Amino acid sequence: MLDLDQIRAAADTLRGRIHRTPLIHSHYFTARTGIPVHFKCENLQRTGSFKIRGACNFLSRQTVKELRSGVVAASAGNHAQGVAHAAALLGIPALMVMPESTPLAKLLATQDYGAEVVLHGANFDDALSRARELASERGMLLVPAFDDPAVMAGQGTVGLEILEDLPEAETLIVPIGGGGLIAGIAVAARALKPNIRIVGVEAAGSPAALLARRQGAPVTLAAAASLADGIVIKRVGEQTFPIIEALVDEIVTVEEDAIAQAIVSLMEKAKLVTEGAGAVSLAALLFGNRALRTGRTVCLLSGGNIDVQTLARVVERAMIGEGRFLKVCIELEDSPGALARLAELVARIGANIFHISHDRRSAALPLGRVEVHLELETRGPEHIRDILENLHEQGYGARLVR
Repeated sequence: MLDLDQIRAAADTLRGRIHRTPLIHSHYFTARTGIPVHFKCENLQRTGSFKIRGACNFLSRQTVKELRSGVVAASAGNHAQGVAHAAALLGIPALMVMPESTPLAKLLATQDYGAEVVLHGANFDDALSRARELASERGMLLVPAFDDPAVMAGQGTVGLEILEDLPEAETLIVPIGGGGLIAGIAVAARALKPNIRIVGVEAAGSPAALLARRQGAPVTLAAAASLADGIVIKRVGEQTFPIIEALVDEIVTVEEDAIAQAIVSLMEKAKLVTEGAGAVSLAALLFGNRALRTGRTVCLLSGGNIDVQTLARVVERAMIGEGRFLKVCIELEDSPGALARLAELVARIGANIFHISHDRRSAALPLGRVEVHLELETRGPEHIRDILENLHEQGYGARLVR
């Protein structure tokens, strides 16, 4: 069973190999939630996530013989980068098996650390199956993503750092994928501060730990998907689950819109870039059960590896969710000045036209009519209501577009 001594030993091993990431207090989110809110910024860690901690600690405990042929790992991105970088430090070959849907930024970053990358399957579990086959074929050492004491001990060093920097912390909110991170943190935190509250967060589209808790044992999900790809997994770890059961007070889930809004809020208000998995802790605090808002709280931002294309989609989705972006379709008379009059009305209402397109060639349109699609930047839900009311009052049959 994992214990505090193993985590402290891991901290000694990792010293000088990783960043001691900052723990920052957020004035904005403290005011918004009514409790003191702090962020543990593993999104600023080397390789962009906490995963390098477990990877480095695991590899440091292997023999030269075990590492001679190199290492192989399965990952949705962050574990791959951590293992690839740790292998590069040791000068050994690394082969990473990643799902075919892996964001390009994570794939390229893994290759930049010197690893060979194989894309296989629709998710982490598919990639893991292939990684096991390749490990056997090539005689390489398989590096577990979470279900191993040395990996958990490495991740648990995050908990040591939090309580060294903020001994008065009362609640820790931690993302859950396979469970290695929260298991390691829970062991460290409970040993140092037995009455601390530990809350785990999963994406609603991948609730493996929550369902395991309800069933009393790990179960395999039929499907798993989320914007928070770093914690999308079909089955929680066999070794991590008993620790989660024993030490984690509560497991909650967050919806996709909440994750998107948390990512954008962190960028706008805290100037911190996170990926979906990195933002679920704040999503739970902002949009989950208000009972979570008790005591001095640390939200773990577990990673920051988000690609530009995904970020653009997330920003748009979050703006729509917050009532700051509106898409409408309007049918106009196809005559000179009609579009200009519509644009003038939109300007008077105070909306900014982000994008406009019109189509007069659709077979569904009557002759002499044109369909106009407007994407508008707005000031919030009340402003959207004013826009729609004004459009209808002026005879424009505006139809919302999702």
